[in-house]
Amino acid sequence: MGSSTPKPIRLAILEADTPASGIQAKYGSYGSVFRYLFERACSGLDPPQPLSSQLELSSHNIVDNLDAYPDPETIDAVLITGSKASAFENDEWIVRLTQYTRRVLEEGRVRVIGVCFGHQIIGRVLGAKVARCERGWELSVTEVELNEEGKEFFGLEKLRIHQMHRDAVLTQPPGVKNLARTNVCDTQAFYTPKRLISVQGHPEFTEDMVREILEKRRYGGIITDVLFKDGMRRVGDEHDGVAVAKLFLKFLRE
Repeated sequence: MGSSTPKPIRLAILEADTPASGIQAKYGSYGSVFRYLFERACSGLDPPQPLSSQLELSSHNIVDNLDAYPDPETIDAVLITGSKASAFENDEWIVRLTQYTRRVLEEGRVRVIGVCFGHQIIGRVLGAKVARCERGWELSVTEVELNEEGKEFFGLEKLRIHQMHRDAVLTQPPGVKNLARTNVCDTQAFYTPKRLISVQGHPEFTEDMVREILEKRRYGGIITDVLFKDGMRRVGDEHDGVAVAKLFLKFLRE
């Protein structure tokens, strides 16, 4: 009897940053931003499901609290969020994150999802080169080219996803399947069945979130006017964020 309803998966969201003020006011922390994404993914399942039937979410601020990590015994998966920090730096909290990620990957039971900075942390842990990308920024809704395995995995001919990065995984990590690329970044998504799924883009971002981030980065002098205008031109384009979140759910059930 009981086996017909699988238990919700215990997913710990490792928050590697605090959202911009407008995003925070509307949604809360990055844990809440991902909760909003997964709610939309669950309601888009066939038949629609409540989030609570699929996931038991917890959020952990790993930047301000080095001991915020959940005991791997108490969870089934972790999701490492994006961050304005660089995954190749050696700040204490980043080193701690790489150690924890390495531990769960080596122990093999807890699955790992990486998003942007999280994608780069996984790349670093697996021994890939992570650095500033000489080809520059990728911003706003971007078309990503899927290889044959990527098309099969995502169930799409091409992937459109919000981007917000200048750092990148520059070499292919050993032992993972590379699924996607762009002209700026050759490792847009990689995957190992039942172990990890990692994307450079931001499935959780929405038009209003990216508008705010672009404006903030323009006024802070982090991006040029040309990049800002180009990003704003595509900020409202359709994108596959919810489809990617559905794939995360499927991966967690593999």
